Amino acid sequence: MKGRKILMIPGPVEFTPEVLQAMGLPTTSHLAPNFMDVFGQALERLREVFIAPSGQPFIIAGSGTLAMEMAAANLVEPGDRVLVVNTGLFGDRFVAILERHGAEVTQVTAPVGDVPSLEQVDAALQKGPFKLMTVTHVDTSTGVITDIRNLAHLGRKYDTLVVVDGVCSVAGEELRQDEWGIDLTLTASQKALGVPPGLAIVVAGPRAMEVFRRRKTPVRSFYADWTNWLPIMEAYEARQPAYFGTPPVNLIWALNVSLEQILAEGLDNRFARHRRISAAFKAGVTAIGLQLVPVSLEKAAHTLTTIYYPEGIDARLLPLISEAGAIVASGRHPVIKERYFRVGHMGAVTGADVLVTVGAIEWALARSGYRFDVGAGVAAAERVLAE
Repeated sequence: MKGRKILMIPGPVEFTPEVLQAMGLPTTSHLAPNFMDVFGQALERLREVFIAPSGQPFIIAGSGTLAMEMAAANLVEPGDRVLVVNTGLFGDRFVAILERHGAEVTQVTAPVGDVPSLEQVDAALQKGPFKLMTVTHVDTSTGVITDIRNLAHLGRKYDTLVVVDGVCSVAGEELRQDEWGIDLTLTASQKALGVPPGLAIVVAGPRAMEVFRRRKTPVRSFYADWTNWLPIMEAYEARQPAYFGTPPVNLIWALNVSLEQILAEGLDNRFARHRRISAAFKAGVTAIGLQLVPVSLEKAAHTLTTIYYPEGIDARLLPLISEAGAIVASGRHPVIKERYFRVGHMGAVTGADVLVTVGAIEWALARSGYRFDVGAGVAAAERVLAE
């Protein structure tokens, strides 16, 4: 018996064998010529993956929260007004980080499972000026997706920097940083980028870099300060040795491998694959009577699915799903935490993974006494995948 369960949580995700092989390479010096070449190539490839040819990439040891803090620390000065388009737990987190760095924060919110309308955001921006606006592209706690393209257009309309939390979207959801007028996008390695946890990644556009250079006060964080990191990124891209903090050598090696795979697949193909897999999974769980947290499919992310437990079922379902071969995640949003669970399907995920996971959910529900047409979920997912 194989005994291996597939990891279907919203990060860390399943990784390709080539990425894992890179993680296991003998660790080189962070100043070795071959590593400088890998680091420089990874920085260059990030511009392609973010579709941000004018952007300045940063690759730093840390989590997605560090990437959020880098955006706040370098762009915000005490007293700056910031608008947060809040769609869940990670919007709340951005509020806390921004306030820690002295920002005066205004929020535009929506009920759990929904997103603020463009009209709401427009009305809020009219009460500015705001120095910047933050938007979570996909909030991992609610599974909703925001209309980044049109929100970024609104930001430009009001001369407001647009900062996108793409932790659960970059390399899975369509995002075109330069074309859409996004000033900074941030992410982390362990989700759709397909690399083990440990890298905070930021791509800052020209307007964001100019705001940073015009600061009147020092950055409040030593570790997050671009003053320290920008010369390092520029040196590695020029294949020159530089040091501020020791980079995570094997993670960056793995990142470069994953970026190569992403670009080989083609970004349009990758976005389409995530949409297809998402549609199949959502068709599978709704076919057996389960309700999604997002209020509509148009507002539901393609990198994960958030699902309410049916009546009479609770979190005791999750160990049964695991027993059937798929590991899924519990709820995170404090308002509905005990009422739902989350399934990630991003990165190297395949249609076969979706079928296994839907089948595991069916098996667990049947064991829990939930009455439904057994097999209907897998059949619905298969139909979508076969189209």
